[in-house]
Amino acid sequence: METKVKFETVEQYMGSLSAPVRNQLQTIRQTLLHAAPGAKELIHYQMPALEYLGKVFIYFAAFKDHYHITIPQAGKVVEAFKEELSSLDISKSTMRLPKDGPIPLDLLRRVTEFRLREL
Repeated sequence: METKVKFETVEQYMGSLSAPVRNQLQTIRQTLLHAAPGAKELIHYQMPALEYLGKVFIYFAAFKDHYHITIPQAGKVVEAFKEELSSLDISKSTMRLPKDGPIPLDLLRRVTEFRLREL
């Protein structure tokens, strides 16, 4: 029987990744944190997340072929950034950013700032 690691901290999660993936996700993480001063990091649903005013407002994680950014209740975000998001692989509230492609850090920063204003 396979035992899955249960992460208790973002540092544990980050430490479980290979160096190249960890470095790229660290860049994403720092971009989100810089855009959200005062946000608290936590593990939620076994993924790194940021919380502000008691609400989890963004998740970031590394999957096999992509980086995963989830924004709960993303309707207004998707509408506000519709044109810029159209070139990305998105679903209702999740952006999947290919590991082998450029990461739109400026877009992530602006989306994070927008989401914070909604809280």
